[in-house]
Amino acid sequence: MKAFYHPDQTKHDPKFYMKNGNRIQAREVPERSLIFQRTLQQMGIPLCTAEDVGMGLIARVHSPDYLSFLKSVYARWETLPEASEEIIPKSNPGRYAATYPKDIIGQVGWHLMDTSCPVGAGTWPGVYASAQTAISAAHAVASGDVNSSYAVCRPPGHHAYSDGCAGFCFLNNSAIAAERLLESFGRVAILDVDLHHGNGTQAIFWNRRDVMTLSIHADPACCYPHFWGYAHERGAGDGLGYNLNLPIPENTGDAEYMRYLDQALETLEGFAPDAIILALGLDASEQDPFAVLKLTTEGFAEIGRRVNSLKKPTVIVQEGGYVSPILGENLAAVLQAFNS
Repeated sequence: MKAFYHPDQTKHDPKFYMKNGNRIQAREVPERSLIFQRTLQQMGIPLCTAEDVGMGLIARVHSPDYLSFLKSVYARWETLPEASEEIIPKSNPGRYAATYPKDIIGQVGWHLMDTSCPVGAGTWPGVYASAQTAISAAHAVASGDVNSSYAVCRPPGHHAYSDGCAGFCFLNNSAIAAERLLESFGRVAILDVDLHHGNGTQAIFWNRRDVMTLSIHADPACCYPHFWGYAHERGAGDGLGYNLNLPIPENTGDAEYMRYLDQALETLEGFAPDAIILALGLDASEQDPFAVLKLTTEGFAEIGRRVNSLKKPTVIVQEGGYVSPILGENLAAVLQAFNS
């Protein structure tokens, strides 16, 4: 196993997060990647610097107007009178709005889909480096260099749509990694075990059958992203039946979670993928600040063992999982199955 990271990721350093109408300290912070890096060092897993291969794979996933917006928005924002240090939307359109706005206020509302993605001066270089990290990890597996790799991606990506950011996510790292794998493999499955539904990933592949998306997550009836992630959502067109959602109750622990995981893996094996992306959220932990699910460190170890038992080339892309006393231990528990 090899791991990949790029130091520019720390340039994205958000300061706040909205919770129940209150502005609190951000949870998706650079400290997360430092914890992951220390864990890799303790495990003896080589940590490689991600290479910059340009925009090609990113542009397969994200729209030109959105990428142009992310690159330029902060410099434009700074020219406004009384501009805030970080950008948040004033208003959001329905997704079927007829006209793309020309002014910056309108574009911020169009592309920033909620208040959890404040854009700062270092956001674009940070999210770009995170995407390049996912690409490097996928390339290591696709080229046959290793059978498994780990991408230390922060900010995460699975809530990002082709044309918008949400839920701490700006570029959809797992989807971008899948595009690299498809250059070498015919069929790719993305298994998302984050606490929250991977709604952006689902939307990107909604009409496709070359990538199957599977997500085990807290029931969106009572958990973010609220509007997506229900069991009846199965894809459409060519992608009908190639999306699986398994919403689970609050406070689900290890034993019950594994029943859902087995169901997901059975469906995944029916798809017969040539390679797998494990979208690894560690926020299902019993000690995560979100405190919705109750997985233990041994539960995460079992996730690693069961996914590894499929014996498929695997790219592990870091999604959520926030600062807690056992964040590094939970990562190590998953990676150990692939590093033995």
